[in-house]
Amino acid sequence: MQKRIEALETQGIITGYTVRVKPGVEHNRIRAWMCVAVEGTKAQSVLQQLRGEPAVFTLHTTNGKWDILLEIRTDSLESFDKILGRIRRIAGISNTETSIQLSTHKA
Repeated sequence: MQKRIEALETQGIITGYTVRVKPGVEHNRIRAWMCVAVEGTKAQSVLQQLRGEPAVFTLHTTNGKWDILLEIRTDSLESFDKILGRIRRIAGISNTETSIQLSTHKA
């Protein structure tokens, strides 16, 4: 089997590999989505500070009731609580709403 795989790699048929981790054992198992409302013209300042937050995995600007949508990933509810506190103390954030992701049905 190993020789067959090596031959397919040499021919360029196999170009890479990926790993899928069993749900429940992956790093950053707590995932949440936070909607953020920003005061007046402070969006750029808030975005800059959010970019520096290690637990913020993705960061998006939006329209409507919320100005920013971010994905938070962390290992425990205790660290999640601390992250929420840090983010909510950022100058220029007027309101937030956070939902913990329970499951994924399509990735």
